[in-house]
Amino acid sequence: MERISGQPNVKVSCLNSLNSLNSLDRLCGFVCVALLLLTSTANAQWFERSWNGMGTRIHVELWGETELQANELIDQVHEEFLRLEASMSPYIESSELSEVNRLASKAPVKVSSELIQLIKKSLQVSQLSHGAFDITYASIGRYYDYRNKRAPDQSQIEANLEAINYRHVVIDEQKSTIYFSHSHVYIDLGGIAKGYSVDRAIGILKKAGITSGLVSAGGDTRLIGNKLGKPWIVAIKDPRREDASAVLLPLEEVAISTSGDYERYFVQDGVRYHHIISPKTGKSAGEVQSVTIIGPDSTTTDALSTTVFVLGVEKGLELVERLPGIDAIIVDQQRKMHYSSELTAPQK
Repeated sequence: MERISGQPNVKVSCLNSLNSLNSLDRLCGFVCVALLLLTSTANAQWFERSWNGMGTRIHVELWGETELQANELIDQVHEEFLRLEASMSPYIESSELSEVNRLASKAPVKVSSELIQLIKKSLQVSQLSHGAFDITYASIGRYYDYRNKRAPDQSQIEANLEAINYRHVVIDEQKSTIYFSHSHVYIDLGGIAKGYSVDRAIGILKKAGITSGLVSAGGDTRLIGNKLGKPWIVAIKDPRREDASAVLLPLEEVAISTSGDYERYFVQDGVRYHHIISPKTGKSAGEVQSVTIIGPDSTTTDALSTTVFVLGVEKGLELVERLPGIDAIIVDQQRKMHYSSELTAPQK
């Protein structure tokens, strides 16, 4: 039996095809969550809480000694998500990121070491993927309005396409500053910040001695240990059928992230406009419907799920095969599933 991200005795379990999902029980899911977690709350020692934040649904579940301990820990996790959103959201005018977007093209902007390190990590993924992952995608991505079904016109794309280049983001770690070398650059950490926030939350729980639990934010989930001796069962959402799953995964002590073209999108004149933007074109990437990445931490899996989505099946799998401890499941536009080599494909 093959291994998933170093986990022994783990294999993919799914139906014969995505089109035969009616035979699987329908699963309830959180809004905008790219995967569904099948958990039990029958035991009184399981504690959980969900809330809206970072533009998605956040969920925490843990095995705790007392209700007081669990509530205190979940409160800490909640506060950490609020802190990070206040710092890294491009939609909050007072955030560090918003200040960078307003001022960094004029002069270096001093920011926290934490923001410097996350942007540095983003640029490393950009280098690794030859620009498929690029936080400057927002130089055009900011002009998409999914709620009101508006996409930038060709003139807007042409006027800002040169600004999409991660090399325009200049970091000075000693001075803790960020500078943009192009006047139209605008950055967005949406492809990595939620994963980072999940990792921070997991750190809080582990420091307190939690040995079984999970934190989920949108399509990004990280698991602590197993579920009292049994693997967590994670279901990857079918990208074209609401409340239906395509793949079941038994996992433990691992992170998993899914990026899909169904999270924020609209369809106009037969074209699907969604939030995963190709840095090369400034338009929605269109080769696949969803990408799931399994790996050691959510910061990495979050960034790589976006990266592989942009790269597509062939180049995306080539990248994954070069990265130890990383696995991928891709659903292409023909609804065919593709797996990295260390995953055991489901038997038909």
